[in-house]
Amino acid sequence: MAKLLFKLKGVPDSEADDVRQLLDQHNIEFYETPPSIWQVSMEAIWLRDNEQLEQAKQLLAEYQQQLSTRVKEEYAELEKQGQAPNLWSKFKEDPMQFIVFAMIIALVLYISITPFTSFGSNN
Repeated sequence: MAKLLFKLKGVPDSEADDVRQLLDQHNIEFYETPPSIWQVSMEAIWLRDNEQLEQAKQLLAEYQQQLSTRVKEEYAELEKQGQAPNLWSKFKEDPMQFIVFAMIIALVLYISITPFTSFGSNN
């Protein structure tokens, strides 16, 4: 029976390609299930051979550790150069979207807090 190894929902294509390549390099047989139109089936990588599950999990854990380390180093380098994304850079990138989201957040907060602030009043 097939075993689920890696869910692909929300995974960047480059990372999914790296996982496929890693499994191919180590001769681990797998297949993929694509997402359906109504999201009924799970987009994932499945192993055909249950005996390869531990090896595949170990390889995947090592890959994800390396990926995490690399991404943290890249972010640290961007911070060092003063190019790391922050609130101000997001505002400069698309001010209208930023303002709309800020207004939506303010509206949700207002609607959420108003019943509690007017709870004791007799109006």
